[in-house]
Amino acid sequence: MARYMLLLRGGDESVGEYSPEDFQRIIQPYIDWSNTLRSEGRHLGGDELDSGGHVVRMRDGQATVDGPYTETKESIGGYFMVQAANDEEALEIARGCPILKRGGFVEVRAIVEH
Repeated sequence: MARYMLLLRGGDESVGEYSPEDFQRIIQPYIDWSNTLRSEGRHLGGDELDSGGHVVRMRDGQATVDGPYTETKESIGGYFMVQAANDEEALEIARGCPILKRGGFVEVRAIVEH
């Protein structure tokens, strides 16, 4: 089995303040989905990421910091690490991610084993 990183981007849950009930309604499908993956032996880890973040890059020989980026629709809001037999199986797992129903998308990347 290979390992894959599912990077969750976008989605409308990253906008606004929510009551505890609304937050539970939004997060419950992710909990259910990850529990299903766990019961199938595919879930290896995952978490929601804090909004914002910084980018460190070299400019003119100096490491510089950009950000925070709090409103970027393309930013990674969370991740799941899963195991799958191949790319097609990893893509099938990603098709079940709740973020797809909330306007977001999933980037699927194989983890290179060294």
